[in-house]
Amino acid sequence: MATYSIVARDPDTGHLGVAVQSHYFAVGSLTPHALAGAGSVTIQSFAKLYYGNEGLRLMRKGASAGQALRALLARDHHADYRQVAMVDANGGSAAHTGNLCIPAAGHRLGDGYACQGNLLLNEGTWDVMAEAFEDAQGELVNRMIAALEAGEEAGGDLRGKRSAAVIVVNGRFTGDPAEDIAFDLRVEDHDRPLGELRRLMVLKKAFHHNSSGDHYLRNGDFESAVREFSIAESLAPDHEELVFWRAVALVNAGHMNEAEPMFRKLFRSSDSWRVMVERIARSRFLPDDPAVVESILRLAPSRSSG
Repeated sequence: MATYSIVARDPDTGHLGVAVQSHYFAVGSLTPHALAGAGSVTIQSFAKLYYGNEGLRLMRKGASAGQALRALLARDHHADYRQVAMVDANGGSAAHTGNLCIPAAGHRLGDGYACQGNLLLNEGTWDVMAEAFEDAQGELVNRMIAALEAGEEAGGDLRGKRSAAVIVVNGRFTGDPAEDIAFDLRVEDHDRPLGELRRLMVLKKAFHHNSSGDHYLRNGDFESAVREFSIAESLAPDHEELVFWRAVALVNAGHMNEAEPMFRKLFRSSDSWRVMVERIARSRFLPDDPAVVESILRLAPSRSSG
C-alpha cells in the first residue's frame, strides 16, 4: 500500500492526529491509528498492523515515539519495505522510510509532526506537505488536511487518489470515546476523496452541536438547545434532521411562530417528519400538552383518503 500522510500534535490543545490519502481502497481501515493520551501512528508501504497497535500501547506505557518505533523496527525482518511515523503525547516525532520502499519515498520530521509518503509522483512532496502544515492556521484537523491538499497539488500518489481518512483524539485519555475522539472519518472510495473528507468534517461538527442540543433539550435548558441546534443547522442547512431538531427546540422554548415554517417545509418533504413529531412527543421531547402537538401536526398537508 502506497500513500502519503501526516501525524501531528497540536501544542495548544494537546490533540493528536493522523490524516492520510491514497489510491489504495479504504486506506482508513489500515493506515491511521490514534489513542487519546498516547499518540498517533501511520503505517504504509506493505503496512503491518502491529506497528499501529503496539506503537500506541508502548507510547501509552510511557515510551517516546522514537523509542516505540525503534523497538518495533528491531522485531521486523522486512523493515526495509515499511514506512512508519509516530508522534507521542509530548510532541515527540519519529519516522522510518525503508530503503526498499517504492520511490519517490521519504519523510520529514518537524516540531510535533511528521510528513511522509511513498510511490509518489514527485520527490520532496513530504517537504511541501510539511511547509503547508506549518503555514496553516486553525484546528489541527484543518491543518492536517491542508498538508494533504498540498501533497495532492504537488503530484500526490503516482496512481491517483481514491481514499482518505482523518483521526483526531484528545491529549488526555478518559476512557469515554465521546470525549476522547474528536474526529474519526473515512472516505473509502471517491473521485475527490479530500473534498469528500472536508464535507464529512463539516457534518461531524454540525452533529456535534446537534448532540449538544439534544443534551440541553433533555435537561430542560431550551434556549441553550436552540443555540446549539441553530449552529448545527447553519453548518449543514440542507440536512433535514438538523432543521427538525431546531424546530423542536424552538417549540420547547416557546417560539412556535419561528418553528411553524420549518415544520411546514419538512412535512411537505416527507410524511416521515409528521410521524417523528408523534413519536418524539411520546418520549417527552415536546411540551406535555396535546394542544401543542396537535397544532404542529395541523401544519402537515392534508392526506387524501384515496
